[in-house]
Amino acid sequence: MIRRLAICFALLLAALAFSPLALAQSPGQAIQDCPHCPIMIVVPPGQFVMGSDKGHERESPPHPVTIPKPFAMARTEVTFDQWMACHTAGGCAKNPDDHAWGRGNRPVFNITWDEAAQYAAWLSKTTGKSYRLPSEAEWEYAARAGTTTDFPWGDDVGQNLVNCRRCGSEWGGRMTAPVGSFPPNSFGLYDLPGNVWEWVQDCWRPNYTGAGNSSSAFDQAGCSLRITRGGAWYYIPIQARASARTSNDHKMFSYTIGFRVVRDVE
Repeated sequence: MIRRLAICFALLLAALAFSPLALAQSPGQAIQDCPHCPIMIVVPPGQFVMGSDKGHERESPPHPVTIPKPFAMARTEVTFDQWMACHTAGGCAKNPDDHAWGRGNRPVFNITWDEAAQYAAWLSKTTGKSYRLPSEAEWEYAARAGTTTDFPWGDDVGQNLVNCRRCGSEWGGRMTAPVGSFPPNSFGLYDLPGNVWEWVQDCWRPNYTGAGNSSSAFDQAGCSLRITRGGAWYYIPIQARASARTSNDHKMFSYTIGFRVVRDVE
């Protein structure tokens, strides 16, 4: 009897060790905490050089940053379908205009920074996990995916690799593309360059002077200017570079601005 119980216990431990949740804690693995939640990809820890001395002064000085532990980032920008799940549940008040481009699997836009944070808070409440907007450092680390070039594939934007103006796609300069329409980077993340600008957690600062090597968000109570990253369908390639950054008022919404979320990994 004791031997049988020991065998059952060993089998139970083995099953837990190879459950989808356990596997999903490894870099590159996918996590989905609920049917309407974004699919999250585990991003490994590491170090990288944030910023650039080739672009605008606001991207400088380049400085080393450490990502001390893994985190999970949404595989794509938050979609209209994912947003509307929050809206239907009463967690997100806005039903945003889609400019007649279509909803479904297209990135949600016309969302303010506050509304994006509201969506992350709703995910946290719904799942019991810690969802939030990415820090600016986390966003750039994920966008670079181990590279040092302007784009994950090199310094040239190429043709039909990203949704931006004069980038060779059918949507560039016209409208958003359905998420995942272009190849992912080596972390398995889609559309970090282009499609829509993405809100991050940080308050605006004009450059990285004195920034240090922390990956935490630069956050100040009551700040009105927040950062967007990644460029958008309407903008030229220089805005879609991994280091490109700009600011918007936290109450600003536009058909060029969306977001994605991250969550802590236990």
